[in-house]
Amino acid sequence: MPQKQQKQKKIPMRQCIGCQTSRPKKELVRVVRGPDGTVSIDTVGKKPGRGAYLCPDPACLAKAQKKKALERSFEQPVPAEVYATLAAQLAGAQAAKEGNDAKA
Repeated sequence: MPQKQQKQKKIPMRQCIGCQTSRPKKELVRVVRGPDGTVSIDTVGKKPGRGAYLCPDPACLAKAQKKKALERSFEQPVPAEVYATLAAQLAGAQAAKEGNDAKA
C-alpha cells in the first residue's frame, strides 16, 4: 500500500513593527496592550489584548521607538519605562542566545 504523504504544517508569520520584515511568529517578541491599557511583554503569546511583534534585536526596538510604531499599534502613548524594560529583556535574550551558540 502506498504511504500517504504528511501535510506540511503552516507556520504562522508576523511582521516586525521595527524593520517591517515577516518572520515566523516564534522568532518574534510579542508586546501586548492589555484590556486595562497596560503595555507589557508577552512571553507566552497567550495574554489577552492587542499585540504587536518585534524582532529580538535592540536595533528593531530603536527603529520602532523612533517612528512611534508601538504608539500607533496600541492607539495610546507608550511610557519610556516600557521601552527601557523591552530593551533590557531583548539584551538579556540576545546574550542568552549568544551563550547557547558558543556552547554548540
